[in-house]
Amino acid sequence: MDKKSYEQNGYSNELFNNYRELKELQQIYGAALKQIKTKIEILSEEFAVRYERNPIHHVESRLKSSASIVNKLKAKGCGISVESAKKNLNDIAGVRIVCCYIDDVYAVSEMLLRQSDLRLVKLQDYIKEPNFNGYRSLHLDLEVPVYLSSRTEYVIAEVQIRTVAMDFWASLEHDLRYKSEKKTPEHICAAMVESAREIADIDVKMQALYNEIQKL
Repeated sequence: MDKKSYEQNGYSNELFNNYRELKELQQIYGAALKQIKTKIEILSEEFAVRYERNPIHHVESRLKSSASIVNKLKAKGCGISVESAKKNLNDIAGVRIVCCYIDDVYAVSEMLLRQSDLRLVKLQDYIKEPNFNGYRSLHLDLEVPVYLSSRTEYVIAEVQIRTVAMDFWASLEHDLRYKSEKKTPEHICAAMVESAREIADIDVKMQALYNEIQKL
């Protein structure tokens, strides 16, 4: 978004100056994303060489645009600045690691947390304690060092680790709930929660089958 389009969206010149700072912030968070993705790629390559299987099914990442950062800060009633964004938003940079089985989720989490330059800020285990809507995933807020030309910046990136089944449900639930402008009826909400339970049961069964096969 350039200055003209920024003004067309109703932002002041003062906010545009902050927007330029947020563009720099976005670059720093983008660098943090690259570092995490590189770590995951190295682990994935190691699995391919040393082991018969890879617990990582696939990896996705996303970086909030500067406009999205501004809009979310405004929605939260926070000031529009780089410091405000760093303080109030933990999801500017996000990585999603999709694994094959439940045990893989925790194994990959442990591998990441063993990285000496990553610091765990917050852990939310929605697998052991699902969210109110049935959502399941393991969330890690990680502090990542970004080495710049004149300084080192420490920023927080959100890493979500889940199984293929959990990702399947979360993707469809998001499509059903958030892409509709209408309020979701209670019976549909209840049905989605029940679907999440059924999919979780399948996840557990597939893990048990995998464990049994490994013993043959």
